Amino acid sequence: MAVSSDGNKRQRRGRIGLSEVRSMAPGATIWDAGSGAVPGFGARRRASASVSYFVMYRTAEGRQRRFTIGQHGARWTPDTAREKALAVLAEARVHGTDPSAERRQKRQAPTVSDLCDDYLKDADAGRLLTRRGAGKKASTIATDRSRIERHIRPLLGAAKVSAVTRQDIDRFMHAVADGKTSKREKTSKKRGLSIVRGGKGAATRTVGLLGAVFTYAVKKGMRADNPVTGTVRFADGRRERRLAEAEYAALGKGLASASEPAKPRVDGRAPVAGVWPHAIACTRFLAFTGWRSGEALDLRWKDVDLARRTARLADTKTGASVRALSHAACDLLRQQGGGASDALVFPPSRGNGRMSGFPGFFDRIKKAGGAPADVTPHVLRHSFASLANDLGYTEATVGMLVGHKGAGTTRGYIHGADAVLLAAADAVADRIAQLLGEPRGQGNVIALAPAGRAVVS
Repeated sequence: MAVSSDGNKRQRRGRIGLSEVRSMAPGATIWDAGSGAVPGFGARRRASASVSYFVMYRTAEGRQRRFTIGQHGARWTPDTAREKALAVLAEARVHGTDPSAERRQKRQAPTVSDLCDDYLKDADAGRLLTRRGAGKKASTIATDRSRIERHIRPLLGAAKVSAVTRQDIDRFMHAVADGKTSKREKTSKKRGLSIVRGGKGAATRTVGLLGAVFTYAVKKGMRADNPVTGTVRFADGRRERRLAEAEYAALGKGLASASEPAKPRVDGRAPVAGVWPHAIACTRFLAFTGWRSGEALDLRWKDVDLARRTARLADTKTGASVRALSHAACDLLRQQGGGASDALVFPPSRGNGRMSGFPGFFDRIKKAGGAPADVTPHVLRHSFASLANDLGYTEATVGMLVGHKGAGTTRGYIHGADAVLLAAADAVADRIAQLLGEPRGQGNVIALAPAGRAVVS
């Protein structure tokens, strides 16, 4: 044994074996030597009992580098570490690569979580354009963010973007479908509760978002291909449901019941609170028009031209849209009482934003009439379109009424609805009013807040 200038004992003869590793003193470094030794391969013990293996090599530019193989233990023994040292030397000498630099680059490579941060940042800034050439809507970004936080980060966030494979995506999809990300947690809102269930529908839609995120990664040069491409997803599970006549009648009964004044409880406690009148009006409006619920809840008085029986929506799921309004819809809007140009037609019970409680109000309305649990505002939309088709209107006409994508690019230059569309809107709305048990011109009037407003029930 020889002693180095720094006082550390360095082994000069014989290959490194288990006995040499176990007998190393704190701070000692030993080198492989003798027959079958690997040049530059060694082991080092720090002040603690841990021993790490390493190999020294030179880059193509002649710079000396140290590559740390790993700590002595279950995975790394003198023999397995020696084999790894040979592989590292081969990479450096034969292929001219720098293994240490490549490892460092891999460690510093962006993770899926980093990728999602960049994706959301560009989405918020309006730099992610849709097929219409416009930035993503705030509601879409909010949904994307929710899926990223609830599913993508927990399961894939730590993975390197360049290392994700199609098999990883497949495992991710099945994990979400099996409920591996399901949880219940409180939100920042008072008594707020977030319930994440997972399931096949959530898995399919989240994999769709992952496809967009990795397409973004390809555009940014973070990888050459999209690992989501070719993934076979679950069927979405959505079905195009329409109301039967009896279900329309049940909804009508619920609307009428929800419009009645609050009744005292039989146990003498405080009266049961009624449904917010503007939510009742909005439900009727959705039934009479087939609009998306978000379009109605975001509708402002400046968007409405009652004289022309037209609403012009600047920003919908499919871009700017002009909608014909039936007499029934116009009567309902007039009974809302009007308001400032920028005021919401269907205001919330408190605050100035959108009526966030509308889904809950809608559920109470349908329960009051005994309507099926799977009836949603989207079902009203599909029912309107289906009923219009039953009445003999063409697909193009129906598309114009409800704002379907591709209903006509020239609509962006038209500021009013023509007689054909108005007649169609009237025919469909009148039939729906009849099915709800609310013939045109009949109904009860209920007071709305603020004072002076009323809505036909």
